[in-house]
Amino acid sequence: MIVVHHLNNSRSQRILWLLEELGIDYEIKYYQRDAETMLAPPSLYEVHPLGKSPVITDADKTVAESGAIVEYIVSRYGNGKLVPAGETPEHLRYTYWLHYAEGSAMPPLLMNLIFTRFGIGDSSAMDGFIAPQIKLHFDYIESELNKSKWFGGEEFTAADIQMSFPLELLGNLPKQLESRPKIEEFLNRIHSLPAYKRGIERGGEYDFAS
Repeated sequence: MIVVHHLNNSRSQRILWLLEELGIDYEIKYYQRDAETMLAPPSLYEVHPLGKSPVITDADKTVAESGAIVEYIVSRYGNGKLVPAGETPEHLRYTYWLHYAEGSAMPPLLMNLIFTRFGIGDSSAMDGFIAPQIKLHFDYIESELNKSKWFGGEEFTAADIQMSFPLELLGNLPKQLESRPKIEEFLNRIHSLPAYKRGIERGGEYDFAS
């Protein structure tokens, strides 16, 4: 059985949601962030050398990194669900967004989080690079969601689950959704899904589902 090593307020919430969507039995091992540093506890290093979440164990396999975990689960247990048919435009879009979430969307958000949390006073970096990058990427995402209901097309896929975390982080930044109605609609849609709600119930504390 899959064991999700789940850190509160983290990307691992997406993995719980994915498993709920697929109706797969799983167990959760819970970890809490340090209240001051917000870092994961040392016990996660016993699961994976980087001490990060999400990470899953499945029998003798350990899989880390959100995108790799999503691909592993849908390939091994999905029975064709949540993935567009191969060699289609939808599958290409699915693959793109599955990797874009962490490769392109998250870096400027993480930089913004670090600068804000630790009070780094270099406004030139924030105003000259971070804020423009956030605008660039999320204006692009807004335009892409004008083309189709979901990231892979008109059908909901695991790419939408993967893209949820950066969009939830964006939604928690002041006024970022005011000019991006399609992103706001996307967030409202996913937050109303039964499997999403079940994942939240099982995962516990998650500040970004609002």
